[in-house]
Amino acid sequence: MLTISRELVDKIISHARADHPDEACGVVAGPAGSDAPERFVPMENAERSPTFYRFDSMEQLRVWREMDDRDEEPVIIYHSHTSTEAYPSRTDISYASEPGAHYVLVSTREELGEDVEFRSYRIIEGVVEEEEVKIVPA
Repeated sequence: MLTISRELVDKIISHARADHPDEACGVVAGPAGSDAPERFVPMENAERSPTFYRFDSMEQLRVWREMDDRDEEPVIIYHSHTSTEAYPSRTDISYASEPGAHYVLVSTREELGEDVEFRSYRIIEGVVEEEEVKIVPA
């Protein structure tokens, strides 16, 4: 189960809406070994695409080094889908390289109107398992 603050959920959704129609992406870091998402880190989608995301390699290196320096890890790796449901694509699954992370997907597809889908998954060795999301006050 992913336990996340309302404030972080709102930041992820705001980023997804701001980057629409392109996919948004980023991480939420937390203390190493804690499974506690705390620090929101929006990142650039190097692909600038409505159907695919990729972290910029230099930005990713900088963010991961910063997490190491702060004794943090990526608790959440998130991105948005702009025209499909919030479920990992084959590409998303193949690129999932952090077995301890929660992979959050937000769908901003038009038929949802002002609503969004906010879902979380564990992806380990190509196996996708959806998990409950518990939103708590900030």
